[in-house]
Amino acid sequence: MFTTLKNAFKIKEIREKLLFTFMMLVVIRIGSQLPTPGVSGEYFRDWFSAQSNNGAFGFFDAITGGSFINMSILALNISPYITSSIIMQLLTIAIPKLEEMQRDGEDGRKKIASITRYVTVVLALIQSTALAIGFGRQGYLTNYNAMSVITAIATLTAGSAFLMWVGERITEKGVGNGISIVLVINIISRLPEDLGNLFEQFVFGKAPATAVLAAVIIMAIIVGMVVLVIILNDGERKIPVQYANKVQGRKMVGGQTSNIPLKVNTAGVIPVIFAQSVLQLPIFISSFAGYQGGGVWGEILKYLNSNYWCNPSQIQYSAGLLVYMVLIVFFAYFYTSITFNPLMIADNMKKQGGFIPGIRPGKPTSDYLNKVLNYIVFVGAVGLTIVAVLPYVFSGVFHASVSFGGTSLIIIVSVVLETVKQVESQMLVRNYKGFLEK
Repeated sequence: MFTTLKNAFKIKEIREKLLFTFMMLVVIRIGSQLPTPGVSGEYFRDWFSAQSNNGAFGFFDAITGGSFINMSILALNISPYITSSIIMQLLTIAIPKLEEMQRDGEDGRKKIASITRYVTVVLALIQSTALAIGFGRQGYLTNYNAMSVITAIATLTAGSAFLMWVGERITEKGVGNGISIVLVINIISRLPEDLGNLFEQFVFGKAPATAVLAAVIIMAIIVGMVVLVIILNDGERKIPVQYANKVQGRKMVGGQTSNIPLKVNTAGVIPVIFAQSVLQLPIFISSFAGYQGGGVWGEILKYLNSNYWCNPSQIQYSAGLLVYMVLIVFFAYFYTSITFNPLMIADNMKKQGGFIPGIRPGKPTSDYLNKVLNYIVFVGAVGLTIVAVLPYVFSGVFHASVSFGGTSLIIIVSVVLETVKQVESQMLVRNYKGFLEK
């Protein structure tokens, strides 16, 4: 990877793209420190600190790069865009008109992207309104009046729209997927603090032998999880496809061999995000409603709260972790089923004269792809579950306090690998151009 970056900087065109991306990331980090006008940052930090026991806000703070806890102008960050993208993906399956747009090629994708932008602004407007009005009377705003509420709503909405614009500019003029890179830089910005907390808790001030052992274990766990994520991200099953010979005019065409690559982690990080959202939604609603706990509902919230999982003194609440694992597997199959259509692939292969050796075209091919896909998805879901659950196990048993977890790690590794591959492909295209010019 470092060799790729070193070689990339030798090429002017790619170097300019990398520098543009870097400058945009600097702008994002500066914006994450600028406070929203009229908002009491001290009040919100105290409120956020009081919510730290419910475990629902740690990941949200991580993906916003600390801008949420600082209540900066970029407090909402790109979370509205992520939500709107997921909504549009689901609606594309449910609404035939959107499905037709997706099949229309580049023009259709541009229309869907335009709709996604509008949905993002609407979601940002709703979230900023809920923050400004819901907390305004409780001290969130230094002066609770119409002007301060409107100012806060406009600022937070504009900040989210600005980040969406920055992400698209990075995609257009920089390297990699801009939205993904914005998300990754937010998560990475929290890593030094989290690693510092880990070393302060388990290494600093300990006996030399204990400190060395703890440092080795921490690094081994992190490296092991990174390796597992890389395996999940790059692992795939290639289904061989043979195309029959056919006559076109006076020429014999076909007879080629290709393959269908089925990725082990077909759904990416989406199953983990969906599972977290389902479990944390009741906690979010209870927190915003000012619920103080207690009673039957309070006990239910403890089962959903990741801070209570794997705690030896309260092991009964780990039942919520089992529900979390089941949800990850379920959403892995669910998301794969709506994004990968074996029947359509089988029909396209049949029209083009392609077939899988030993499998008849048509429905038998679709059934075979479904069977293979079910095995692969299960393997990927188990791998995702391990990566997502391990941080909770160590947090519950050893009380390690970090804002990032398996989800953050999957996002970081996946985006970094994808960006490096894109840089390599641009270098390859540039080399081809140079060869043709010569």
